[in-house]
Amino acid sequence: MPYIRPRASRRAPPTRIRPRGWSSVKLCHKSYFVSDYDPTIEDSYTKLCVVDGISARLDILDTAGQEEFGAMREQYMRAGHGFLLVFAINDRQSFNEVGKLFTQILRVKDRDDFPVVLVGNKADLETQRQVPRSEASAFSASHQVAYFEASAKLRLNVDEAFEQLVRAVRKYQEQELPPSPPSAPRKKDGGCPCVLL
Repeated sequence: MPYIRPRASRRAPPTRIRPRGWSSVKLCHKSYFVSDYDPTIEDSYTKLCVVDGISARLDILDTAGQEEFGAMREQYMRAGHGFLLVFAINDRQSFNEVGKLFTQILRVKDRDDFPVVLVGNKADLETQRQVPRSEASAFSASHQVAYFEASAKLRLNVDEAFEQLVRAVRKYQEQELPPSPPSAPRKKDGGCPCVLL
């Protein structure tokens, strides 16, 4: 479950992305696909990118979705600004886990919604599909999150999924900012309004 942390040039707070699906993360960071993956407790990467003309620094933590390290999961969730929930289209259990993770993220964040992008990875293994596209799309629609089918091996929709998550994080952060105080009207003589306390 990678999480994201884009740092925009406008001094926005860092954004952390948490993907679950190592090859997507490694491909995003290193631009190559590794077919033999030995899962670890976690791996972290940094990627600089430009999304919608604004620079972002992504601090990516791949937790590898290891169940035996579940105690650490909530700590990661508290720190994340956005989450890529990645399942393999040829692995029903990984899709079932996504629903649990989504619910846990909302509980830990104490929110009704949060920046999440759902990614069905291994789209290159269509003939081995266990999770129908319609089922993943229905999950995405009911939870109001974007959905991509991706292949790290073919480099299909990997960047697009990360970019969509950056957009979702930015939108969420803008909505969370307190409104700017109204500016006081300027005097006709050009003087600046002053507030003395």
